[in-house]
Amino acid sequence: MVAQMKQDKIYESEELGSGTDGVAQAVRLADVDVFAAYPIRPYTGVMDRLAKFIADGKFDAEYIVADGEHGQFEIGKHASSVGARAFVGSSGTGWLYAMEALAATATDRLPVVALVGNRALDDPGAFGVEHNDALLVRDLGWMVVWVSTAQEALDTTLIAYRVAEDPAVQMPCAVAMDGGYLTHSEHMMKVPTKEAVSRFLPRYDLGKRVMHPDNPVSIAPQINEDWCMEIRRQNWEAAKRAKGVILKAYKEFNSVFGSNYTNPFFDEHLTEDAETVVIGMGTVAAAAKVAVNRLREKGEKVGFIKLRWFRPFATEELRKALSKAKRVAVIDRDFAHGGPDDGGVLYNEVRSALYESANRPKVVDFIAGLGGREVSIDDVIQMIKTTETSPPSERIHWVGLRERKTEGTGTHVTMRR
Repeated sequence: MVAQMKQDKIYESEELGSGTDGVAQAVRLADVDVFAAYPIRPYTGVMDRLAKFIADGKFDAEYIVADGEHGQFEIGKHASSVGARAFVGSSGTGWLYAMEALAATATDRLPVVALVGNRALDDPGAFGVEHNDALLVRDLGWMVVWVSTAQEALDTTLIAYRVAEDPAVQMPCAVAMDGGYLTHSEHMMKVPTKEAVSRFLPRYDLGKRVMHPDNPVSIAPQINEDWCMEIRRQNWEAAKRAKGVILKAYKEFNSVFGSNYTNPFFDEHLTEDAETVVIGMGTVAAAAKVAVNRLREKGEKVGFIKLRWFRPFATEELRKALSKAKRVAVIDRDFAHGGPDDGGVLYNEVRSALYESANRPKVVDFIAGLGGREVSIDDVIQMIKTTETSPPSERIHWVGLRERKTEGTGTHVTMRR
């Protein structure tokens, strides 16, 4: 009877922890074999916690301190290729310094999981959150998923390994979280038992692709026009299959842990009858939900969608969720200088997804929170009001700018702050 109770135990503890603590717990529970570290804020908390787990005898893994981010991600890539479950992480320009390894990891379809502690890209030396670092791998063959709480960070890291290592997928996955706002802020989270995680997450098996003396294979040969296009098509098909694997993984996660992830790709808040829907990623969800609740109390039909998975993008699911909306407000914690209509990355992804919709809502973009600037409840309320009242020609709005005058042109931009 005692053995049965122990077997059925799902959670070992409940603790106060940051987003990086949540990821560290998941890495420990997933029995990761190798992880490589190089310190750059704000992601480093995860490596600090993992080091403590090892020092306390709670975790047995190969901890390699690299000479830089390029070497760090090469370690993760090669560890994965020889059959070791691997974890790496970085932030901002450190993530970019590893770009060659990031590209090779994706094109070789090695299921490394990485944490990206979102940070602004230098210069001028901003360390606050922006999403452009993680977004730079969106077309390389990396899956990219955003989290907004410590619990979601823990859960999603486990799910990331389950999806990435699936034989139908075998792609790397970046778990992105807002620097400072989640990497350092603490939330209550439930920590699963090792036994429960083992029921959800199989052992890592690269199958016939593992590099081993007993299994002669060729990885990354010089192929050029001979086979490059065929390999690209294989990776493209794997990314398409990933959506089905994600759906299956969340269903299994709910079954094992009693969670309630009804839609793996995004969360909906009061959207069923909403005429205006706000869409954002990461910790902006907290302010957006409160803003929606306050406007609902006044009888306004508004809702919020927190997009979780950016790659693969939930095109059909998003079209369905927005099928009744008249207006969509997109919050971009990123920039895309010179992009279509000068909008942000998320704005143009959402607008593209809605292009084939029978009912195409008005889509308005709000570039906000760059360099770590706060996106407040009042900011979101103002975004909703602007979306409802602005003419179609005013598609793009920068939120929270200081007053600026441009001499000699007559331009006078005034916004709150």
